[in-house]
Amino acid sequence: MKVTDHIKNANGKTLFSFEVIPPKKGKNIQDLYNNIDPLMEFNPPFIDVTTSREEYVYIDKGNGLLDKRITRMRPGTVGICASIMHKYQVDAIPHLLCGGFTKEETEYVLVDCHYLGLDNVMALRGDSMKDEAYFKPVKGGNAFASDLVGQIANLNRGQYLHDDVDAEHNSDFCIGVAGYPEKHMESPSLITDLRRLKAKVDAGADYVVTQMFFDNNKYFEFVEKARKMGITVPIIPGIKPIAVKRHLQLLPQVFKIDLPQDLIDAVEGCQDNKAVRQIGVEFAIQQSKELREAGVPVLHYYSMGKSDNVHAIAKALF
Repeated sequence: MKVTDHIKNANGKTLFSFEVIPPKKGKNIQDLYNNIDPLMEFNPPFIDVTTSREEYVYIDKGNGLLDKRITRMRPGTVGICASIMHKYQVDAIPHLLCGGFTKEETEYVLVDCHYLGLDNVMALRGDSMKDEAYFKPVKGGNAFASDLVGQIANLNRGQYLHDDVDAEHNSDFCIGVAGYPEKHMESPSLITDLRRLKAKVDAGADYVVTQMFFDNNKYFEFVEKARKMGITVPIIPGIKPIAVKRHLQLLPQVFKIDLPQDLIDAVEGCQDNKAVRQIGVEFAIQQSKELREAGVPVLHYYSMGKSDNVHAIAKALF
């Protein structure tokens, strides 16, 4: 079922969903199941599965030289989605990236998703490679998320890249995109960023999931500005509970977001990361309660591979 249909069928009730990360190569998928299992108690209608772009590794050739190769450390997003749907009977949403994929490769992934009966996809530009200052699309790839959305929307209309296909059953993907309450780190202003979000919606996006934020006022202001700009699709808040002390430095550095001073003070006063994790749970519960009271369609949690803190939050809310 489409995310938008799940929201419609909820009749104003706030839903619970979360995001998982594929295991690294060589890891057992059972570790992923062990973290999903406890969260099924709260009846998530859908689960997001992230993907990662390629990265460089350097192989020692044994003669003092290094061979530069490209690899992906967390493959298998579409396969994991199929497995989650089969095992848990919930909708699974694969993340699709511009970075690292040609348009042809993207089309192949979308065809696989269509064959597997996946109703939703999340269209993202993705990050730059670790050794690149700015994002660079691969040759023949989509440069912007709006381009990727357009490609998916075209496929929904039966328009393939090169082939004249007499399709009996077109895909009908519900397309999710990212929104940034504190603007994307590369955007010169929030208004510019909202215009780019509007371009994604105009290209065919059906709903928005926000990047993590810790000040609900920033989410509320973001939604208000988006509505004034003509963005009418559901805007789902993304929530990340603080889990370790280094998040105070890591999250602002990586995501260019602000943390509330009361949260910073509470975390800095903790003796260990166990105490930090509890502070993160308590803060996220209060944050989630306020968002639910405001009538958000879904509370979407970034679990980052561990579910105990998300379980504690959901236990207090659902």
